Amino acid sequence: MSAEKYSVNSHMVETLLAWISSGEIAIPEIQRPFVWDKSKVRDLIDSLYKGFPIGYIIAWKNPDIRLKDGTKSEGKKVLIDGQQRITALSASLIGNEVLDDDYKITRIKIAFHPVEERFEVFNTAISKDKEWIHDISAIISGQTNLFTMVREYCEKNPSADETLIGNAIESLRGIIKKPIGMIELSPDLDIETVTEIFIRINSKGVVLSQADFAMSKIASNERNGGHVLRKAIDYFCHLAVAPEFYNIIMDNDSDFTETDYFSKMRWLKDENDDIYNPDYSDMLRVAFTSEFNRGKLADLVSLLSGRNFETRTYEEEIANESFERLGKAITRFMNETDFKRFVMIITSAGFISSGLIRSQNVLNFAYVLYLKMRSQGEHSSRIERFVRKWFVMSILTSRYTGGSPEGRFDFDIKQIQARGVENYLLDIESAELSEAFWNASLVQSLNTSVASSPYFNTYLAAQVYLHDKGFLSRDISVADLIRYRGDVHHIFPRDLLKRKGLKRGQYNQIANYVYMQSDINIHIGNQAPKDYFGQIIHQCETGTMKYGNISDTADLYQNIEAHCIPKDIFDMTTDDYQKFLEMRRKLIANKLRLYYESL
Repeated sequence: MSAEKYSVNSHMVETLLAWISSGEIAIPEIQRPFVWDKSKVRDLIDSLYKGFPIGYIIAWKNPDIRLKDGTKSEGKKVLIDGQQRITALSASLIGNEVLDDDYKITRIKIAFHPVEERFEVFNTAISKDKEWIHDISAIISGQTNLFTMVREYCEKNPSADETLIGNAIESLRGIIKKPIGMIELSPDLDIETVTEIFIRINSKGVVLSQADFAMSKIASNERNGGHVLRKAIDYFCHLAVAPEFYNIIMDNDSDFTETDYFSKMRWLKDENDDIYNPDYSDMLRVAFTSEFNRGKLADLVSLLSGRNFETRTYEEEIANESFERLGKAITRFMNETDFKRFVMIITSAGFISSGLIRSQNVLNFAYVLYLKMRSQGEHSSRIERFVRKWFVMSILTSRYTGGSPEGRFDFDIKQIQARGVENYLLDIESAELSEAFWNASLVQSLNTSVASSPYFNTYLAAQVYLHDKGFLSRDISVADLIRYRGDVHHIFPRDLLKRKGLKRGQYNQIANYVYMQSDINIHIGNQAPKDYFGQIIHQCETGTMKYGNISDTADLYQNIEAHCIPKDIFDMTTDDYQKFLEMRRKLIANKLRLYYESL
């Protein structure tokens, strides 16, 4: 990036704090909850006091927006990096309250020992110690006269040197005159470049995302209610995980409780389903993609800035319209009926536990598809069918994992918008779910020891969808075993294979896994399939129960077929283990195909 695209300047702490108060620097009310440990705030103040550098603040001046009357409105500075430091300074030096990572409003008090020139986080012990000044914000903000404070301190501490105390307190006041470096990115930089800069900057070791950037942009625009919209997104995501957070909102944010956004999310206080717990990145992506037919959050930042993609200028009307559309999309996302219907569609496909879903982006795009079809007035039966199929297709083809899921979102939504869901899905099936996929590629993918494999999870979902019973069970279903934390067990017992010399990756193959009742597994012990299946046949012939409660050979054959167990299992010993794995992988792949086609 050429030098003229940014400037580097030094500003006093008091200047930065004044900019925050005036709104020149946009620090979103809850851009992120304040996550710093209070001791880190103490260390920051100590560094300033000692004249140590505390790093650069990086800001981007929003592009100037062309107003309707032809004039331009200068944009605020949006913090790209340094929000935690600036929040720490405003909290400790001028007494501003902050939201902690539990979304509770709190004060951060830093105490000062003028004799030792030492800082500590205010605590109960310090509150009883006369040698400490309990809250430095009283000094920094000028609430107390310097001479009065020195006199009162020395009255409480007669042995203290008045000159030394006065110098220490004067040095403390001098913190606001300390310089902080600011790198200010030019408003002429295009959104893509600023986004790239934003993503590359590390904060506390965590790489900032495009969603973080978009959230900063949203919250900085109070004129369009962005600060309230930002809260709505944050609060919804927090409530989805912790319904008890409802009472915290009620107790601490009465203004927000009067908004339409809050009325739309009240239902979450009684909701404990964890199938879909979106974070702010998920919520933004789904709302934006479904409403704007774009998948790249850099485009959202552009539109919220008023970007005219054709003229490459920034216009107030575009910014206003974009905020209005995004607000409506967020409201649709939160709608109780739609959210619950979407989750119901996912569970109806057999994914009854969050543990069966390994990709949040698969869920995200499925919800995009649901909202899109709903907005187009599609019949509920078509919505259910295509959302289910798209969801499962996306898992089986790893459509949104690895690489650039954002680019895939962008491509898919544009194709759906142009060609319709049905036509586009047919083309995907033809290209990616061909005979070669079902008969070779999927079979090979099942050659893994990873129990959390998306293919194995989808196989379990298929068993739930098809109402299969647990392995060697007559009454207990696979769904029951998944819901109530049943166990995955080995068809060829693990210890038996270990004694034969097989390694972990060989005996822990997903083609050797079944959901089985623990008591049945205990009775099987270390027996080879030939042995325990022989006893189960005897059980069916005599009615003497040992392995579950299957007492009819027809039920037994139906059970092993449902679990994709080859019929040769009745004669198999450990010598047949590899042959068994190959046979079962093909049977599982075939079951997955029948399952997908029946959705």
